[in-house]
Amino acid sequence: MNQLTFPTRALAFMTCVATVLTSCGGPNPTGEVEVLGSGEQADALVHADWTKNATIYEVNVRQHTPEGTFNALIPDLRRLKDLGVDILWLMPVHPIGQVNRKGGENVSNFIVEPGSSSLGSPYSVQDYYAVNADYGTLEDFQRFVDEAHALGLRVILDWVANHSAFDCVWTESNKEFYLLDSLGNLQPPLGTDWWDVAQLDWENGVDNGLYAAMADALVHWVENHDVDGYRCDVAMKVPTPFWEMARRQLEAVKPDVFMLAEAEEPEHHNRAFDMSYGWHFHHLTNQVAQGHEPVQVLRDYVHEEAERFASDAYRMGFITNHDENSWNGTVEERYGDAGDAMAVLAGTLLDMPLVYSGQESYNRDRLRFFEKDTVEWGGHEKADFYRTLNELNRTREALWNGDFGGAPQLLPTSNDDAVFAFYKQKGESTVVVVLNLSDHVQSVKLSLPEARLSPVMGGFDVTGWEEGQDMAPHSYAVFATAS
Repeated sequence: MNQLTFPTRALAFMTCVATVLTSCGGPNPTGEVEVLGSGEQADALVHADWTKNATIYEVNVRQHTPEGTFNALIPDLRRLKDLGVDILWLMPVHPIGQVNRKGGENVSNFIVEPGSSSLGSPYSVQDYYAVNADYGTLEDFQRFVDEAHALGLRVILDWVANHSAFDCVWTESNKEFYLLDSLGNLQPPLGTDWWDVAQLDWENGVDNGLYAAMADALVHWVENHDVDGYRCDVAMKVPTPFWEMARRQLEAVKPDVFMLAEAEEPEHHNRAFDMSYGWHFHHLTNQVAQGHEPVQVLRDYVHEEAERFASDAYRMGFITNHDENSWNGTVEERYGDAGDAMAVLAGTLLDMPLVYSGQESYNRDRLRFFEKDTVEWGGHEKADFYRTLNELNRTREALWNGDFGGAPQLLPTSNDDAVFAFYKQKGESTVVVVLNLSDHVQSVKLSLPEARLSPVMGGFDVTGWEEGQDMAPHSYAVFATAS
């Protein structure tokens, strides 16, 4: 293995982290050794207790404030805490590459000419150990993390491991990390339009030193800056053994670290990730709202999900995020009048609900991806709605994450073509959700589960469902036992 130029850990530390080195000097990706896992547990993924009823908020650092800086975010921390947020996921905070930088409107994301005003994609990382100067200094970043922690908020970083900027520092110091073309040149990920990033060589990542380098960079931010974990970009494009190795190293520094995969691979939950995206579910909700799929696909999804994923796997529900907003449309564009109903569904059927910068203000703009385009906050018109949804997830055990909560049980109704109903139970906690997912008034009859239910969201009374209730288009009813 060539001499690496990234910061290294002392040998004793590497041993206690349980990164077992092979004879060629690279980390063993299989994990076929006895190592410490979370806290005092054996080598198994154990969700930290603080995550059991946590909610998550994605912060678009560039667009969240007019200044687009860490310091400008700090005054908003109290509001986010009051919104019922537990985890702040920051979109990538690293310096952005200049070579092959993209820009232009979202419908025409071409390579810009030198001197363009494009700020580039945050997912084109130039240096894994630094912060973007546009966002502030490293001291500003640390101040943000410390202030968030003082309020009881956790901070996770968006991590781009599959590729880097074409002018990433590693392209000069460690070109062996990259998958080169036949002429020995850097190349973008094949089969994509990600022209502004160079593909890393994960297939040979053990021998070429990439496993060790990337894991070291991940540990750096946890060990030196007290971040609480990572959201890992296109995690399925990076070998699962690497993520498992990195998770073990992170746990040695911070046993209650939290990991989110932008993927939905069941094997990710064996040892590497606490939570994964409910991508398929998200796409189905768009299709149902637009009339392209029947409500039945959601019932099918519940059965398929139970077969694919272990019950302790956290699954993230969402109706928007940075990709969906910028590239596919706002909540209003994609869901029309069904936005609130689908937010309720995403925030209760799956495990952990996500809110994205501007969502609580019903952002009606597709935020530009490569240029400055500040969220228009207005009066935070959806703040009470999302605060209630987050509070419901925090205080009702039935909605807690993974095995901490209950699995969804489908409720038959008199009008299953238009209405989707289910409940969750855990211990003494019960939550019932009934949604009219059509654009017509529906008369709905169903039998509620036996529990001391009270109205929580939607304005419907608990009584009268056996005889039938009229539900307005895209309306919802949420009932729950006391917290």
